Amino acid sequence: MRYLTEPRRPHQTQWCAGNVFSIGMAIENGQHTSFDVVVLGAGIVGVSTAFHLKLLGLDVALVDRSHPGEEASFGNAGIIQCNGFVPHAIPLNPVQILSILFGQSSAVSCDLKKVVSLAPWLRKYHAASSGRGIEHYSRAIAPLRALAAQDHLELARLSIAERFYRKGGWLHLYRSDSSFREDEVERHYARVHGVSYDELSKDETSTLEPGLKPVHVKAVHWSESCSVSNPGAVVDAFWRGYIQAGGRSFRGDARKLQRQRGTWRIECERGPISARNVVVALGAWSMDLLKEFGEDFPLVAKRGYHMHYQPEPGASLSRPVVDVDNGFALTPTDNGIRLTTGVELTDRDAPANLNIIKLAKRRASELFPLGNALQEAPWLGSRPCLPDSLPVFGASYKTPGLWLNFGHAHDGFTLGPVTGRLLAEQIAGKDTGLDLTAFAPSRFAI
Repeated sequence: MRYLTEPRRPHQTQWCAGNVFSIGMAIENGQHTSFDVVVLGAGIVGVSTAFHLKLLGLDVALVDRSHPGEEASFGNAGIIQCNGFVPHAIPLNPVQILSILFGQSSAVSCDLKKVVSLAPWLRKYHAASSGRGIEHYSRAIAPLRALAAQDHLELARLSIAERFYRKGGWLHLYRSDSSFREDEVERHYARVHGVSYDELSKDETSTLEPGLKPVHVKAVHWSESCSVSNPGAVVDAFWRGYIQAGGRSFRGDARKLQRQRGTWRIECERGPISARNVVVALGAWSMDLLKEFGEDFPLVAKRGYHMHYQPEPGASLSRPVVDVDNGFALTPTDNGIRLTTGVELTDRDAPANLNIIKLAKRRASELFPLGNALQEAPWLGSRPCLPDSLPVFGASYKTPGLWLNFGHAHDGFTLGPVTGRLLAEQIAGKDTGLDLTAFAPSRFAI
């Protein structure tokens, strides 16, 4: 994270309905600064949370060890999806399993030792992504999906980031009739929750996206979703909007957080800061901190890669495209065509496996004419996932003053602004108007 060069603005007290805080401004005592809330983690989830807290009139400190939006918020496919009512399932088809085991799947790759150690977690994940688990997930996630685009666009308006957003939805491509049929459950729940889509033939898909090669048999156009041309720039713009609104930003290591007599304190590069309340929005690194305070959540990192390519002359894309059979996405960005890979199950901090991006690139080139790579090495990031595929946001059921917002899995970019707003409203004592039981930290109470 870069140091801020803007001078601190004079405080203007703003009070929101239901505000339970006894202080309304940051209090500076020498080099020590006290806030209403400290937010740890400056991905899209943390930045959105801090921004909404500031908009509600609270004094907020946002802390990260690097510049906002440089982890998973930077490397995703940039889609704000209205669909997505079924969790990503564990492959059970024998052909798919063999493909994974022999390193020939671009949808899922794994380290067998890691998979064995994750067996209990994977059993829970499978139960939550099939049968009644799908019904539970669908009902829980639907209200958030319905609000996701408008919450994104509201923060974009406040931070002058609308230029990155585009309509046109996204495409799901199917290379076989069987994969199209298997995805019917997703379309069923889309119909249940009132999200429209269009089923396209090969010729209709070619009319919509002439740059695609006709290797698929069918496609689904999710027209109500939107996307962005630069996910990292969006997060950076939100952060700048937060600063313009009077928020403060600090460089610091979240693992230095301490609790002293009911107050949270953390040493940052410019000195210590403290608050009565702290939000942990550290994505796949959340448990590195939370385990020190006796918090226990079954968080697993699903790794993913991206690489940018120049399209071949005359080829173009106007919207993100997902190859459902092969698990990758192609997204037109400000920096070329971004290829994002499927899931890698291995240790979060293990060395990069370059074969994954090579395999995905070979399969993607069958679909779209990718030219030269526009970066020297692939980007690698981690998606934080809980076994029910739902994020956790709300108050800790163990530790007073501790608030949580992480575990968004494949939906961090989509859901960051809406979960940030809903958590900010909870912290400020406002009624969110939604039943958020499915996302409560207490659902993992033993």
